Amino acid sequence: MGQYNDNHTIDLSANSADGAAFEGKTEADAATSTGATDKTWTYPHPTDFKLSEHYIDDVQKLKVCIIGAGLAGITAGVLLPVKVPGIELEILEKNSEVGGTWLENIYPGVRCDIPSHVYQATFSPNTEWSEEYAQGPEILSYWRSIARKYDVYSNIRFRTKVIGAHWVAPTARWRVETVDLETGTSSTEHYHFLITAIGHFNEWKLPSEQDYPGISSFKGLLRHSSDWDPTFDPTGKRIATIGNGASGIQVTTALQKVAAHVDHYARSKTWIAGSFNPRLKDRQETTMPISKDLLASFSDPSKYLQWRKELEDNFFRNFDGQVIDSEASRNARESFVETTRRRVNGDEDLLAKLIPDFPPNCRRLTPGPGYLEALTQSNLEYIQTPIKSFTTEGIVTTDGVHRPVDAVICSTGANVDYAPPFSITSGDLDLSQDWKPTGKFGWPYSYLGLCTPGFPNLAFLLGPNPAGLSGTVPHAVETQVVYIAKMLRKISSQRIRSMQPSKEATDDFVTYCDAFFPRTNLSLNCSSWSNGGRPGARIHGHWPGSGGHSAVARQDPRWEDFEYEYERPECRFAYFGNGQTRKETLPDSDMTPYLMLDQDLRDVHERWYH
Repeated sequence: MGQYNDNHTIDLSANSADGAAFEGKTEADAATSTGATDKTWTYPHPTDFKLSEHYIDDVQKLKVCIIGAGLAGITAGVLLPVKVPGIELEILEKNSEVGGTWLENIYPGVRCDIPSHVYQATFSPNTEWSEEYAQGPEILSYWRSIARKYDVYSNIRFRTKVIGAHWVAPTARWRVETVDLETGTSSTEHYHFLITAIGHFNEWKLPSEQDYPGISSFKGLLRHSSDWDPTFDPTGKRIATIGNGASGIQVTTALQKVAAHVDHYARSKTWIAGSFNPRLKDRQETTMPISKDLLASFSDPSKYLQWRKELEDNFFRNFDGQVIDSEASRNARESFVETTRRRVNGDEDLLAKLIPDFPPNCRRLTPGPGYLEALTQSNLEYIQTPIKSFTTEGIVTTDGVHRPVDAVICSTGANVDYAPPFSITSGDLDLSQDWKPTGKFGWPYSYLGLCTPGFPNLAFLLGPNPAGLSGTVPHAVETQVVYIAKMLRKISSQRIRSMQPSKEATDDFVTYCDAFFPRTNLSLNCSSWSNGGRPGARIHGHWPGSGGHSAVARQDPRWEDFEYEYERPECRFAYFGNGQTRKETLPDSDMTPYLMLDQDLRDVHERWYH
């Protein structure tokens, strides 16, 4: 036999046995001498497969639908067109503008509860935020500016409400049914790929008669904070606020300043953090303008970048506080107790009503600037006694006390089971029902929080398991969008008809989640949107790991976890086409983009967009 030489090639020289055997012989002689038949050397070999007469790099058109134009939808609207060649993108939005949560929530005091400079796109920073924690209108203005800057508006159909989506297997298309909210006209469109970016804070719930008997008889103003009436003037009114989640805390703080009296119903206890900004750990003020000197320093891009990196870095390094009985968790509890005691002026009775019996991070923390101070004011009553019923004039608690009010503002949360508010069906499955606690799965069953078995060519943005236990929401959304872009490029370039995660891979992801979350404070006895408002239920509101962990997990998709249907099922390599690239046939194309003056060795032959 021939021998491998130092260059790892076969040596068939005359000095080798194989070389001697072949020297001076024709192919026919060689075939005869080795006992091979003529068929071994004859082409073509029989096959029924016919090559497709296209180039391997021909761009396939993909019609993609995104439902929702909030933060996630806008981010996808920016990145997908530049990351997916041939995409035909359409974004369906029920409102008349972009903005999602920040468009719909206009109640007094609405603001971001993390620093403004963290709650923004990584690729388009705003150096002119007016406050450390921006108010709703300023946040809305920022995301609108992003949509304008990157021409996202050109792909949006406003006032278009999705009423259902169904996977049509014979055509491998999503049939999306919509209604035009201006004209009432119904229509149907078909797409290769469907992406939901509907969030989980816009399906708010007003309490019903079942929750509070008599509520329908109340004669005053009754609104959910997410459905604020802009014509209502709270000045000098007696107002009841129900709920002490993020919106309840914010609206109560704002109303206390102008109302004659506020009855604040807060049956559950919650932790009030000082600040998520390490420079402002003891922050109390409801407004905190960014200093002129700091703003001026941002005119130097390098200084701003360094400042922003230091700020955001802290958000990726606070994972330890999420771990049960960790030193960081114990220290956080001690710190929050002392901060709360100081901010309520040492009122031990009030302090006892406020401090939860579960550790910080079991529920989502909120800084609540000004909230604790508002609780100490004479025009606010903090009420933990459960509500028994409503009357025409006010609220009755279980101790028999009747408190008349002019208005009731409910911050009683939104749908937290992640089941979509409209039918998404494939076969006999419907995510709007099967993801509910009473449904087939009982919780949002998903692969990496991005897709789910049985639903080909479907992906979720900010769906289940979205962001890690550290890090930032915009960064998490961007990593999700990039993952989906890779899916779309694979579908297009390899002429895949449909792809979906396997049940086996999805079950393994669930297994990991079930093993991971019990070590975190999220698994303890509290109700939160992470567990669907059901203590002890599966955690699905967070990624099972830190923010950095989620980014690494999404970086290189495990394509082996997916099941595929090809346009030409007889051969998965049919997309190879005629054996050429179109690029090489174009005289002005660059066939050597890998040759450049400066090259990071980690990028060699890995940049998909050459």
